[in-house]
Amino acid sequence: MVGLKRWLRRCLVLLTLLATFCFLAWFLPRALNPTETSPEKRLEDRLWIDTSPYFLDRQACRWLSLCGLHHLRADPAVGPDEGAVLVDYDEQEWRELRRRTVNNDDDKRSRRTVRRRIVKDVPSFVTRYAPYVHLYSGEQFWPSDIGQHLRHMNATDHHGNPLHDGLDSITLDRLDHLGGRHVTLHSRDDVETRPAWLYSRDNMPEGRGDDDDDNNHHHHQHPVPPLEHTTWFDADRTHPPHRLARPPVRSQRSRPKTPTPPVDLYRRGHKPDQDGYSGAPAILVVVDKGAGILDAFWFFFYSYNLGQTVLGLRFGNHVGDWEHCMVRFQHGIPRGLYLSEHEGGQAYAWSAVEKTADGRPVVYSALGSHAMYALAGDHPYVLPLGLLKDVTDKGPRWDPAKNMLAYHYDYVRPDDGLAPAAANPDAPTSWFHFRGRWGDAVYALADARQWRLFDEEEEDEEEEDEEDEEEEEDDDDECQSEEEEETGRKRRLGRLSEMGTRPSLTLAIIIFIFILILILILVLIIIFTIIIIIIAHAHTHTIHPSASQLAS
Repeated sequence: MVGLKRWLRRCLVLLTLLATFCFLAWFLPRALNPTETSPEKRLEDRLWIDTSPYFLDRQACRWLSLCGLHHLRADPAVGPDEGAVLVDYDEQEWRELRRRTVNNDDDKRSRRTVRRRIVKDVPSFVTRYAPYVHLYSGEQFWPSDIGQHLRHMNATDHHGNPLHDGLDSITLDRLDHLGGRHVTLHSRDDVETRPAWLYSRDNMPEGRGDDDDDNNHHHHQHPVPPLEHTTWFDADRTHPPHRLARPPVRSQRSRPKTPTPPVDLYRRGHKPDQDGYSGAPAILVVVDKGAGILDAFWFFFYSYNLGQTVLGLRFGNHVGDWEHCMVRFQHGIPRGLYLSEHEGGQAYAWSAVEKTADGRPVVYSALGSHAMYALAGDHPYVLPLGLLKDVTDKGPRWDPAKNMLAYHYDYVRPDDGLAPAAANPDAPTSWFHFRGRWGDAVYALADARQWRLFDEEEEDEEEEDEEDEEEEEDDDDECQSEEEEETGRKRRLGRLSEMGTRPSLTLAIIIFIFILILILILVLIIIFTIIIIIIAHAHTHTIHPSASQLAS
């Protein structure tokens, strides 16, 4: 009887722990997710779970949030041909054609469209203060050309049906003709085999890493011309900056313009050279907000995003990675810098940003994820002790101004508001209005390449076109007050505002669950100890009368 009770107690403890774990695994990802899951997303998730052919896998995924455990494996950044640069004749021919022209498709139609528009130059101060980007020294997945990326993709609808002849390559001029948000571009190759085009090694910038960045210099060496105090950080055409002090209008008009850099700097800016040039053109989108406010968005594309490793497992890989930064100008003078980080970002006052000797801002791209930061070093997020972090350093310096496609964008006319700049009047615009996915959708649970622990996939959803990012950025790109700016100057780098991010929750959830389980175990031990004492006391009280009766 005693042994049976002992086994019953053990089974009760195990069942309690299992029920607690199931509840926490179900509840915590939903409670910690700042974005409410839509009914469509929940239905899509149920259908995704049903793709697994194994009953136990489906139940573990539904109740324990442990999906595809039998698929777990090591996921190195590079394949067995790590050192090889696999470039075939077709790739070389493609790069040669790319140098001759931006895009040959529908050239006449493009020119007719341009003639109907007012072709404008990019203001000189935009390239004067274009950012330098330090890519990580150990980076494997370099900047990519969006036109070359499309050569390796097929388009499907949300049911997986092809939208074009697979023998015909998708082009930048026809991309938005494929459809709306439910269109997905799928790689023709298995990306888990790490095909050579994912690395874009031929686009690796050759700029030096040890440059003249202003790391050890004071920021007063690059003074910003004085402006009246205004709400420049929160302005657009319908909300012009409010003056906090009203200077004479005449003085504002007579204010000297931003000094023009030497001519040779501009002549050098669009020439392919050996100092920071990459074969992958950056995308510059200039947005005039009115009242002297102008935003210069620099978009960078990578064919592959390598996810972070948590407890030796990699999560968040996806094809098609858009990153961006934005410089805000007021009357031609830089006032703030925004850097994208994962699904959010951070804004900085111009005086707090690291700069080169010529006054250009310096930003850092993280290993694998390509998230952008204002300082080199480790950038932990979500978890303490640096358990989950991005890393940046002074790797190859990329000068995006040396090879770019420049556009002007009128956000009041989102459907046809994009126009090429005068420097590239024939640049395609159709791709900008593509609202689908630039890479593979989440692999099915039945796919051996996929697993998911606590709502974090190994192969994550690919990213959308940067048009959506820019529209969101228009609402979220403000810096904070001048008082906060002064506080930021007293530190090495004044981080003025944090935009909302949705960090990876995998390890945080695991740690939290184990802490709760330990607490529950202690509580259960105490409870069962009390129960055992009560049972033993009751059993003793019941035995004694019978023994006395027998003795008598």
